[in-house]
Amino acid sequence: MKKPLIFLFGISFLMVFQPLFAQFNLDGQLIQRSEYRNGFSRLIPEGQSPAGFIAQRARLQASYQSDPVDFYMSIQDIRVWGNTPQVKLSDTFLSVHEAYAELPIGDSWKIKLGRQELNYDNFRFLGNLDWALQGRAHDFAMVKQEQGNRKIHFGAGYNQDGAQLSGNLFNTGNQYKYAQMFRYENKWKNLHLSFLFWNDGRQYIERDNVGTVIADRVYHRQTIGIPTFKYQFKKTLLSGFYYHQLGKDGMGRTTNGFDVNLQASQQVPLESEGKKLRFAAGIEILSGTPTDDLSENKSFSPLYGTNHLYNGYMDLFYVGGTHENNVGLKDIYLKGRHDFNPSFFIQTDAHFFSSYADVYTNFVSGEMMDKRLGTEIDLSFGLVFNQAISLQGGYSQFFHTDTMELIQANGSLKNNQNWAYLMLIVRPTMPNKFIGILF
Repeated sequence: MKKPLIFLFGISFLMVFQPLFAQFNLDGQLIQRSEYRNGFSRLIPEGQSPAGFIAQRARLQASYQSDPVDFYMSIQDIRVWGNTPQVKLSDTFLSVHEAYAELPIGDSWKIKLGRQELNYDNFRFLGNLDWALQGRAHDFAMVKQEQGNRKIHFGAGYNQDGAQLSGNLFNTGNQYKYAQMFRYENKWKNLHLSFLFWNDGRQYIERDNVGTVIADRVYHRQTIGIPTFKYQFKKTLLSGFYYHQLGKDGMGRTTNGFDVNLQASQQVPLESEGKKLRFAAGIEILSGTPTDDLSENKSFSPLYGTNHLYNGYMDLFYVGGTHENNVGLKDIYLKGRHDFNPSFFIQTDAHFFSSYADVYTNFVSGEMMDKRLGTEIDLSFGLVFNQAISLQGGYSQFFHTDTMELIQANGSLKNNQNWAYLMLIVRPTMPNKFIGILF
């Protein structure tokens, strides 16, 4: 009888004194978004009806923190209202979003292993894709060294379709077979800088007419950049970023592309406490490939970013594969935001789009077209009800040109292209109460 009693006493001891040695947290989030789509993601042709639906993300998040190890896991359910029958025993909408362990390996060193978000800098190249309900996470091993404002992160990922008995072909969609990264960040009094190097290998597979693999290789593409440049001068913030891509794309073409952004933001002092009035003006240029010469890929690809934050909220550029390996983009934009108090804001954005590379009437020859692609106006608002609940919404209108219609190659387009959404966000313990809004 002594051993069971000792065992029970030990369990009771751990349950009573565990808070002294470790901390367990359980929280979650619920996002419900209704959308009206009449040109969202891809401009809608004449004769097609707009789409409307309600989608939601429910995510349960658990963490266990102790001196030897920090463990974190989040499970999510993503669905559109009505796409699961009312009488159904199971479905395929539940998935693991993150599952990792973080272990200390020195005074200021840690290693993070498992499925994790890579969410850095301005989220242009590496982001968790929080606007998309499914989000984005990587199976990765990350080493971190952080002291004060200086941060050094480096890591790698290696992907396979499954536990196979032979062969190493990776067939899973538009993903890297393996990747390596290095990132450095530091902050000084008025200056904030970071540097990034990313290399990924894409599996190329060639098959014959019956599906037999006749050739396979891995093509490597490198992205080097200064993702963060910020300089604060009184009420004015100068910011920007620069990325350059080299190597070969997934089809083996030589790649040489860039993405550059410059922005000036100004905060206007207001007498009332809690009120803010801000303005921003900027330009982003993403290189592109002329339609009459496709031998070299000169188009920059923001591969793993939260691209909804850039180039208009209608997601017509670089989101979900749109405008990829295309003529590039010049985006001149103006933004204004008024925070009436810490709980309510309205924002207006205007984008003036044009192509970076030349566009011809039949893509390989013919008459050169006007580079202007169109104009987008985005109206957004956000309202915080309390610590747990907030409401966010927006309306966007796009005015397209004949050049944009040619590039889309989606037939004759409607004159009226717009999109609207309303979103309820329940995040009891998270500081970011709004999603997909950038200023």
